[in-house]
Amino acid sequence: MNPLKSAWGTIISGLVIAVVIGLVTNQTGPDSARFVIWIHVAVGITWVGLLYYFNFVQVQALAEAMGDEGGPGGAGITKYVAPRALLWFRWAALATWLSGAIYLLEKGNFLNAFTLGMGEGGTDYGLIIGIGAWLGSIMLFNVWILIWPNQKKILGMVEATPEQIASAKSTALMASRTNTMLSIPMLMSMVGAHHGFFM
Repeated sequence: MNPLKSAWGTIISGLVIAVVIGLVTNQTGPDSARFVIWIHVAVGITWVGLLYYFNFVQVQALAEAMGDEGGPGGAGITKYVAPRALLWFRWAALATWLSGAIYLLEKGNFLNAFTLGMGEGGTDYGLIIGIGAWLGSIMLFNVWILIWPNQKKILGMVEATPEQIASAKSTALMASRTNTMLSIPMLMSMVGAHHGFFM
């Protein structure tokens, strides 16, 4: 069976390759924090990947579909694609935040990060990773408090008037665009923290 014929087979194969590389290069160990970081990276890729899909593909595709007289319209996307993508999007966001928080807790850096390295025993690492942690927290808030409730109105999952739907579209779009903007410095601080400077 070819693992590339299924999404799960592809993801599992990628993780297996990563484990093999770690073993061959002798860069793995029993440290549970490494396992948490693997989860953090995998779900983070899912979250940010879907964020970019929504902003650079789906929004424009829906606008074109709705403006195409005699075309297929956006029903296929709004009925079949968007609900599934939003399911993965919101749970990947939560899993990313939680796995990042667990990693910081395991390494004793949770308070260091969320006080931006200004607390007792604070470090530059706390400042840099903390910027990323706070940006990720804002992004998580946007997903669950602004984007998801408004998307339910847009997709007809909850009743809403045309005015409420118009308002929901604007709020969801601005929250999503804010997250896209924040994802860049967030990712740069997450990577940079392990190199000792903001990337």
